[in-house]
Amino acid sequence: MPPFLAYDDNDPHTVRTPLLLVHGHPFDRTMWHPQQTAFAATRRVVAPDLRGYGTSPVTPGRTPLSRFAADLAELLDTLGVRTCVVAGLSMGGQIAMECYDRLGPERVRGLVLADTFADPETPEGRRARNAMADRLLREGMRGYADEVLAKMVAPDARPDVKAHVHRMMTATHPEGAAAALRGRAERPDYRPLLAKATVPALVVVGADDEYTPVSDAEAMHALLADSTLRIIDGASHMPNLERPAEFNRALGEFLARADEES
Repeated sequence: MPPFLAYDDNDPHTVRTPLLLVHGHPFDRTMWHPQQTAFAATRRVVAPDLRGYGTSPVTPGRTPLSRFAADLAELLDTLGVRTCVVAGLSMGGQIAMECYDRLGPERVRGLVLADTFADPETPEGRRARNAMADRLLREGMRGYADEVLAKMVAPDARPDVKAHVHRMMTATHPEGAAAALRGRAERPDYRPLLAKATVPALVVVGADDEYTPVSDAEAMHALLADSTLRIIDGASHMPNLERPAEFNRALGEFLARADEES
């Protein structure tokens, strides 16, 4: 039976630790192109489109973060990936935490938490996410994409990066985006999970990120027993696209450590 999710899987058949890349909202797996280009020649890199995004199936209603993690676990099982480093950005970072909760340190050998946060949803946030879900179903994605682009990437981001981010947002199916928003409105508290995590972690954040500011990254870094904090200057919410060389340097150093400890 073929996998439920659409995905890229480059397997160079090396002994290095595989890398699972989990995109954020409302994006798709192409947001990881700089990382796939940098790492897929020397290690297995799996980059899926989450349920409701890219070319994966859309399921309307509500998609909780735990469902996204279950999809990824099923994909890893189907592909025969027994252990990996899980890297996620924004919503993808919260899904990475869900993956660690579901699969444990035996399978998740390291966490990369980029431009994300661990706190539970607030009543105000719950109302805002549900209201945005209603809006996207009513109006579509373009107006939202036009409004938030300036916060997704820094003002001096390259034009091709801005165009790529805007294109991913407008291409996302409104029902998939709305289902994810309703699921995130019920987001649990991941701080206890991070406090007891036993695997190494890399916490990355753009210095100018307004959605998940540096203070959020510092809070996760403080909770984790074994973590490295990297702040990417000149980047906002998507440092992997805005400053790929700096992001890849931090990721490469972390992956080298994971290889040594696997």
